[in-house]
Amino acid sequence: MDRKFWLLRGLRFFFFAALFLVVIGFVTQALWNWLMPELFHLPAISLPQTYGLLLLSRILFGFKPGGRSAAWARKRREWQQRMAGRMEHLSPEAREKFRQQMRSRCAGWGRAAEQPTESTVQQPA
Repeated sequence: MDRKFWLLRGLRFFFFAALFLVVIGFVTQALWNWLMPELFHLPAISLPQTYGLLLLSRILFGFKPGGRSAAWARKRREWQQRMAGRMEHLSPEAREKFRQQMRSRCAGWGRAAEQPTESTVQQPA
């Protein structure tokens, strides 16, 4: 029973993996043959050429699952942990001073800059 279960599970995996590869190949071929000859005057390609193109793109652009976005998210998380560790060792006054400095430096970045109040505006003499 256990051996039969694993055999069927393995066969099902290979069936769906093969089906996935066939569908990806046909979709890529259809998109290429629809767009590339019209836009860039390139020739239409066959299914084996499509698989070669897919393999070449994986070789050139990497085999990492998740791509660059996963690496970026990991680096961002590491940076946040480093900053939290540094902030943890600061006194509450130093932490507030750091926050105020960062707000003043980054005020116009990504949101509207804060309008200066009358007390911060210097009057000409």
